[in-house]
Amino acid sequence: MNKKRIITGDRPTGRLHIGHYFGSLKKRVELQESGEYDPYILIADVQALTDNFNNPEKVRKNVREVAIDYLSIGIDPKKTTIYIQSMIPEVAELTVFYSNLVTIARLERNPTVKTEIAQKKELFGESVTYGFLGYPVSQAADITAFSGEIVPVGEDQLPLIEQCREIVRKFNSIYGEILKEPQAVLSSGKRIKGLDGTKKHNKNILGKLENRKNKI
Repeated sequence: MNKKRIITGDRPTGRLHIGHYFGSLKKRVELQESGEYDPYILIADVQALTDNFNNPEKVRKNVREVAIDYLSIGIDPKKTTIYIQSMIPEVAELTVFYSNLVTIARLERNPTVKTEIAQKKELFGESVTYGFLGYPVSQAADITAFSGEIVPVGEDQLPLIEQCREIVRKFNSIYGEILKEPQAVLSSGKRIKGLDGTKKHNKNILGKLENRKNKI
């Protein structure tokens, strides 16, 4: 049976929390155990540097933390491929090639990027970096380098997947039908309240997982 490949992942900017668990991690384990898919999970350390370039040690430290969180909630390396973005140099190379196919104006129109830039005024001021503005191009390389067919996302991430699809269509129109056009699948997870009663997520993934993590 040909299994459809799922591509998903997280930026290692901190420990995963309860919102991640109910929003995506629980579903990833279910998909892994169904036996119907070929799951790939990315630890996106290069992308994390686009707005943490002034604190690389934070990113470096949290690569390990995120990997431990994956194992603690049941992601099985025998069934799911876990990979670190910076350890696949071909993805960076593909990003460069894709950047020739996307205009600055198109990146600036991406609703998700516009929202995130507005949220990071303290970091960027009035002039965002090329790296952050162009991270959707890098994301497209992450997905297509491994022939991702299904990308589970939240609704706010749909513009990023659409931009990836545009890049795929442009690439294929020039070089032939080489790349697969991925499909976004909306997460059914809801944003939940943290333990303090606010909409901010609790920063510990789940207390009951700590014993499992300590054994890894």
